[in-house]
Amino acid sequence: MFKPRIRHFIIAFTFGAIAGGAAAAADTPPATWVDKDTGHRVWRLTPEPDSSSLYFNYTAITPDGKWMVYNAPDGIHGLELATRKTRLLVPNKGDRMAARTVAVGRKTNTVFYLSDDPATRRTSIKAADFDTGEIRKLVDVPAGYKIDSINADETQAAGTYEEKPAAAPAGGAAGMPGGPLDQPRNKGEMMERRLAARIPLVLFSINLKTGKETRLLQSTDWINHLLFSPTDPGLLMYCHEGPWQKVDRIWTIRTDGSANTLMHKRTMAMEIAGHEFWGQDGKTVWYDWQYPKGATFYVAGHDLATGKRTAYQLERDDWSIHFNVSSDGKLFAGDGGDSGQVAHAPDGEWIVLLKPESLLKEGARNDADFWQPGVLKRERLVNMAQHDYKLEPNVRFSPDNKMILFRTNMFGPTYVLGVEVDKAAPGAADVQSTPALASRFKPGKPKPTH
Repeated sequence: MFKPRIRHFIIAFTFGAIAGGAAAAADTPPATWVDKDTGHRVWRLTPEPDSSSLYFNYTAITPDGKWMVYNAPDGIHGLELATRKTRLLVPNKGDRMAARTVAVGRKTNTVFYLSDDPATRRTSIKAADFDTGEIRKLVDVPAGYKIDSINADETQAAGTYEEKPAAAPAGGAAGMPGGPLDQPRNKGEMMERRLAARIPLVLFSINLKTGKETRLLQSTDWINHLLFSPTDPGLLMYCHEGPWQKVDRIWTIRTDGSANTLMHKRTMAMEIAGHEFWGQDGKTVWYDWQYPKGATFYVAGHDLATGKRTAYQLERDDWSIHFNVSSDGKLFAGDGGDSGQVAHAPDGEWIVLLKPESLLKEGARNDADFWQPGVLKRERLVNMAQHDYKLEPNVRFSPDNKMILFRTNMFGPTYVLGVEVDKAAPGAADVQSTPALASRFKPGKPKPTH
């Protein structure tokens, strides 16, 4: 059983290496260029059209920093970050959704995914080893169960299920494993209807060895975006989903069902907080905070040990659909947004690096319940004017913090790109306008360069 897997794995690796290292075909975007508007080098990291990285806050990189998982039409792939070679880990066998990525492990170089057996019609949680290619079946999950996250020691998964069958809200349900590829066109209406439906729902964890299920919470609120702590195996973050101005969104709960705790309590009407993500040391929950919605923008952090909030303000054009933080906590990144997003930014279509600066001065009164102020200073990395923001780019840092990784449809098909944090050396021969380059591959009226 084991040897055929290895043989297939080696063949897949060889093909991926050739595809990743070969010169780009005429209908394929170049492997690298320097963005004319920013001076930063951009890399196309995936060779397959319609390849896509995971949702911004899902675990996607192996604990040794060697591999990043991504999805493509033919299955689940691994990208070796140092060499930019790729490997097909789990083939989809002709069905794009036959294998559905949940998360990469935080303890071992393993990708956890859901797999449907067409013969038995059962869904299983399986694990594929990045280094050997070995695939293991862990546990079966009942029909209708949604699995979202794997805990820090890889012993439990967390998910939700509806207690009674219910029709999906108009526009489809959100939150497929790996994050939705495209925002539905009527996303706002869909979220309103799903919240108002008050469908009975169970938040649960499941033991990956025994299959034992533990109910953590029963609710008629819409529970979504489950994210285990990167360091504490017994701590789960989740959100009350829906229009952000109507919900108390960000919560944590222990895997025995105790300590159900709200991370951000609003103090004004139309205040919103969401798109939460963990600091990689597990000490802070970070999130997009608007005070109020669409007016003033912050990246805010809740310190789990002290309850203190730090909030870094940023300009409207630097607001992003998603933010992320470097492994050392010293830098943030954002994926930008077009004028149709909540910030209505006139010039917000950029991948940005954000450098935090504290505004706290020595001797200032600083009561226990005060939040700690700061600002984010931006550096633009990639001009995304040709990107269609119905696809969320979903930025994340590479483990060495030297590159920011994201997905884009600016060339038509989706690819995963990376941009170097440091500027390219002066005099590079391959300086190009990214929107102009993209417009050669994606028909339509080119957007202006900056």
